[in-house]
Amino acid sequence: CVRSVGPSPELVRQREAKWINIIGQWDRILLKKSSKVKLQCQKGIPASLRAKCWPLLCGASERMRQNENLYESLDSQPGLQSWVDIIERDLDRQFPFHEMFLSKDGHGQRGLFRVLKAYTQFQPEEGYCQAQGPVAAVLLMNMPAEEAFWCLVQISEQYLPGYYSPLLVILFDAAILSWVLKKTCPAAHKHLQQHGVEPLMFATDWLMCLFTRHLPFNTLLRVWDLFFCYGVSIRCCVLLQVAVVLVRRVLGRAEQRKQCPGQMETLESLRGVREHVQEEEETFIAEVTLKRVSTPCLFIPCRGNIHNIHIIQYI
Repeated sequence: CVRSVGPSPELVRQREAKWINIIGQWDRILLKKSSKVKLQCQKGIPASLRAKCWPLLCGASERMRQNENLYESLDSQPGLQSWVDIIERDLDRQFPFHEMFLSKDGHGQRGLFRVLKAYTQFQPEEGYCQAQGPVAAVLLMNMPAEEAFWCLVQISEQYLPGYYSPLLVILFDAAILSWVLKKTCPAAHKHLQQHGVEPLMFATDWLMCLFTRHLPFNTLLRVWDLFFCYGVSIRCCVLLQVAVVLVRRVLGRAEQRKQCPGQMETLESLRGVREHVQEEEETFIAEVTLKRVSTPCLFIPCRGNIHNIHIIQYI
């Protein structure tokens, strides 16, 4: 397989300098999500600057500024015991082999508990969804707890509204994925239909957990760079296009489909999709950003209305 060795130190420094310049002109450049910002997000945000860039891109920095000391207040309050018990049971399931989350009393698990507990107090009617655990964990790997909390708020409220609530908007987006697969990967879509495999059966975990359990870590971070840049304006199309690439990787070739003669084998291959994505983030991101659909948007009926679901127009 082809393995990525990552950008050279000199290239990393050049990209850091470009991002520092962009951050310094936030009001003029970033708020408009200009082509310059999108191009830099496609190239990858330097690891040293994600803690600053992700909250800026998703609006978490502004929410934090508008609600100064709110996280500190939520953190200091005892949570509802029913949610506390569920969150504590889930803590050691999030990246159990990552050094940050090895110890139950370590800063990683305690920080994760604080962020998730604060969210249940911030949104008591919504509470805690297990899929938020790995999302919050990845945020904490890249930034302090308060910034991670507000990024989780933005993801839950602005990027994926209804994903973590009883509304189960994920049902609608799974249907959209089926439609997109039919247009972009007809052979794979036909195979899924023949064997009674619906996207809801394999893609729910992909989408709700933002691929945290299914992509190599460096590739995941690159996908999140795109997600934070594009996510609000065109709903979750970054996630949908990642899902399309994964399905294509698993079922795109005739010989791959022959190796999945039934529903069980097909689902097993899709759930083990990580085997089809090696440490090759540049190649994977290139596939995600390649325009696959000739029409500029998809018209999907939703709750009695017609919504425009745009395929990302990458530059």
